[in-house]
Amino acid sequence: MSQLSHTDFDNITAFYFIGIGGIGMSALARYCHSKGYVVGGYDRQQGELCHELEEEGIRVVYEEQSDAISEPFTDPKHTIVIYTPAISADMPQLVYFRDNGFVIMKRAELLGIITHRMRALCVAGTHGKTTTSTMLAHLIYLSDINCNAFLGGISCNYGTNLILQEDSSYVVVEADEFDHSFLQLTPFMTVVTSIDPDHLDIYGDPEHYRQGFEDYCARIVKGGVLLLKQGLQINTRLQEGVKTFTYGVVEDDRTDNLPNFYASNIRQKNASIFFDFHTPSDTLYDLKLGVPVFINIENAVAAMAIAWLVGVETSEIRLGIASYTGVKRRFNIIVNNDDISYIDDYAHHPKELEASIRSIRQLFPEKKITGIFQPHLYTRTRDFADDFARVLSELDEVILLPIYPAREKPIEGVNSQMLLNKITCPDKQLVDKDQLLDTLRDRHHQVILTLGAGNIDQMVEPIKNMLNSRN
Repeated sequence: MSQLSHTDFDNITAFYFIGIGGIGMSALARYCHSKGYVVGGYDRQQGELCHELEEEGIRVVYEEQSDAISEPFTDPKHTIVIYTPAISADMPQLVYFRDNGFVIMKRAELLGIITHRMRALCVAGTHGKTTTSTMLAHLIYLSDINCNAFLGGISCNYGTNLILQEDSSYVVVEADEFDHSFLQLTPFMTVVTSIDPDHLDIYGDPEHYRQGFEDYCARIVKGGVLLLKQGLQINTRLQEGVKTFTYGVVEDDRTDNLPNFYASNIRQKNASIFFDFHTPSDTLYDLKLGVPVFINIENAVAAMAIAWLVGVETSEIRLGIASYTGVKRRFNIIVNNDDISYIDDYAHHPKELEASIRSIRQLFPEKKITGIFQPHLYTRTRDFADDFARVLSELDEVILLPIYPAREKPIEGVNSQMLLNKITCPDKQLVDKDQLLDTLRDRHHQVILTLGAGNIDQMVEPIKNMLNSRN
């Protein structure tokens, strides 16, 4: 595939995105459109995000054959093609572009080129990337410093996954480890939230997964910053002048070995969470967290630490973290009344499920919790089946949907029934997605939780409407 340097955009008039409906792809498409390029692309699903892109003037097709590509994108001299790793190599449009000499790039390559000359504030890690990066973008956007941002989710504050401020040299970026994508980035500062093994279909084993993060940290520019969650076992090879800080949440700040940035004195009052935030030189007392969920405290500490390091005033940090309203599909409370509570969360790794379920127990300690989980990927289900089963068994009731395959082909013996058999919770069942509403119809006096990274999000609005119609 052809390569493109940082200075070769002069003759380019169009960008075509294969998989344009993805959260990262759509942010890049919006960016290119904002710069005056003709932008179009393909996606297999006519989802809400694709419809939004069309309303913004971006051309989207849903047929994968090459004759669906319209004329503005058929000139290899003036068109760049971007594809997501989820697209198979034999996809007809990708084959057409490859056979006809187009410049073809992965999503991460374009993101790396766009952000190369800005001060990239990156968030990496198995968990918490989207929430932490969206918090960070909100904190800096509201300050006098300002920032651009390519987000891995739809910000509830701004209703988009792209923030542009032309007068800022900072850009907030979610550093995705899948397919080694984050090795295309050049971080000025980066958070590493966690290195729990994932994507073993790409990395092979936990050791190589950890090695990927070490290679990523080696890309931090001279004089930059690495912010690590305290306790992470990672052997960093940093460039000259890179400073390392740690962050975390502590129950007792009178102990030794405190992180450089941490939250303490955490308390819940009137359905709100308050805590004290400690920096190497300051303490901000009684901060209110805009999203009253305990799993977000740690993410907030990381975001506030980077904001503080780039010079956001403490008064701006206080106002920003209180006004942050979350990310779509990241622990969103959809319905909450005396009869029923419904929460939707993107969690799709055992550690994420564990954190989500634990937070719900804290919010609703007396209620039955029914969890609906759509496993994501055959390989992830296979590699972490015992961990998934252990965590899901903590629910009062488990409803499994069939595995969402995404880019993968079936693996013999790996399916939701296999996972269901391992779950020890006695109240468990496997249902198809089109049976889910009937399964939930007569639920009362409990918490309903939808979990997963596949297309379970298509059920959020129907479940919400059904539950609200009963009141």
